[in-house]
Amino acid sequence: MSGPEWRRTHTCGELDLGAVGQFVRLNGWVHVRRDLGGIYFVDLRDRYGLTQLVLEESLTDAVRLSAEDVVMVEGTVRERTAKNPELPTGEIEIEVTKLEILSKAETPPMEVAAVDVPSVETRLRYRFLDLRRAPMQRSIAHRAKLISAIRRGFDGEGFLDIETPILTKATPEGARDYLVPSRVHPGSFYALPQSPQIFKQILMCSGFDKYYQVARCFRDEDLRADRQPDFTQLDMEMSFVEEEDVFAVWERVLVQVFHDVMGVELPAQFPRLTWLEAMERFGTDKPDTRFGMEIQNVDAWAGDSDFQVFRGTIERGDTVRALVVAGGADLSRKVVDGLAEFVRPFGAKGLAWWKWTAEGGAGPLARFTEGAAGDALRAALGMREGDLALFVADTVPVARRALGELRLHLAKLREVPRTGWNFLWITAFPMFEYDEESGRYVSSHHPFTAPASWDLAEADHATLASRAYDLVLNGWEMGSGSIRIHRTDVQRRVFDLLGIGPEEQEAKFGFLLEALRYGAPPHGGFALGLDRIAALTAGLDNIRDVIAFPKTATAADLMCGAPAPVTSQQLRDVHVQLAPDALERLRGADESA
Repeated sequence: MSGPEWRRTHTCGELDLGAVGQFVRLNGWVHVRRDLGGIYFVDLRDRYGLTQLVLEESLTDAVRLSAEDVVMVEGTVRERTAKNPELPTGEIEIEVTKLEILSKAETPPMEVAAVDVPSVETRLRYRFLDLRRAPMQRSIAHRAKLISAIRRGFDGEGFLDIETPILTKATPEGARDYLVPSRVHPGSFYALPQSPQIFKQILMCSGFDKYYQVARCFRDEDLRADRQPDFTQLDMEMSFVEEEDVFAVWERVLVQVFHDVMGVELPAQFPRLTWLEAMERFGTDKPDTRFGMEIQNVDAWAGDSDFQVFRGTIERGDTVRALVVAGGADLSRKVVDGLAEFVRPFGAKGLAWWKWTAEGGAGPLARFTEGAAGDALRAALGMREGDLALFVADTVPVARRALGELRLHLAKLREVPRTGWNFLWITAFPMFEYDEESGRYVSSHHPFTAPASWDLAEADHATLASRAYDLVLNGWEMGSGSIRIHRTDVQRRVFDLLGIGPEEQEAKFGFLLEALRYGAPPHGGFALGLDRIAALTAGLDNIRDVIAFPKTATAADLMCGAPAPVTSQQLRDVHVQLAPDALERLRGADESA
């Protein structure tokens, strides 16, 4: 064997009965130690697995091992007497003849081998230890395989991997920018990109008709389980295409990725739903379609009913929507009252309900559903004996959202089976949405999204449809895209509708507008959130567990201690002066520097 005397011949996950009798050398971390009186057993760990070591007393007397020590062992592979079918290496063990500690470990603040998971704060503070845990190693490896497979897919489709800048210009894309002050241009700032959107459109104008990259993006926004301030997406763009061309590429790539990485066979084409249909049936633009319990419109019945609350709702132009819970008549009054409380945070003032049992109707609506009225409601809802109907009477947005959230809550409460991988394209989003905070209309996706009609002469903010689309998987938004605006006149008109005047257009987007003026092909694209799809396909509910070094919910890096104050000299270098309330923190940084 060549190389250093400690260099391994095998990993800790590859030896089996076929290696019995071989001399081997392994490297790894001490995972678990067991002293059985004169014979010392050690589980040695690397990212490939565990191998059991057997150490004679003479070796254990010479070398004192602690958890997480990094060691080299030499020995002979032999068959285990007590086999462990849970381990790929569970039929063999190493009879150790030589052991060397390559790196001694202090007592770790968290046990890598422990079954119980430490607190999130501890895991993020000591991320270098957390990443040694088997679940984390599997998640990070799964992410790497997934990204590699996606890259192969786009390479096979003839796309070029082209990098776009990280230091760029601030442009409004729906969230706050992270700003970077310039040292050589006093008073000016770069922005970290929220996406490569403008650059990939310029690449289309430059004739690179098939572009992709694994792109790092940055958004200064409040975090959730599926959000981080810096994240990764698979970004792509194509020229001379319509929506179906973009969909087809992604469907081919994802079908192959799921086959190669997970052994899962997806349908060749994913279903499509318009945004309006998704909102009407599921109350959300990212529906989980693995189960039914869809929202139903009962305006026609409600408008003729004797229940004044329902009839009054219809008369003032609002709506009555319902969910039918199959077999839900077994829910107690206490549980149903709890459902009414559940929908209140989503704007619903209440929740009416009606059970259909062998004895007839029951609940607050029972006296309004006798005879023909009850027969008509049961027919309208498709109810069967033993079902429960839940109603929200309110504005359309409130009824949709309240029942959409209630639908998901009930699926968990009733343990409705949700298996499989249901991809779904959501299309035809509204072009604009009203932002209550700013008191104006903003782009639903971004201002470069093409309208459904190129004629914007009489455009109405409230009704104009776009050519934007999302890809949803099992109730998670995986990514967004659109056909883009390739005409300068239309792009300027959209800016006008958003209240971005000619001077601001030139200041912020002049380089894009200029590129469009010199011959831009029709183009469109999409960006898939790699953190999200990695988490979901790994069976996780938080993207933090597929990111090697994530931030907390307050965008802090507990391991590195970022963000952190900098010295006054560093600020002078980039021509930045702090506000008075931040100076105290700066003094502390100066003193410790």
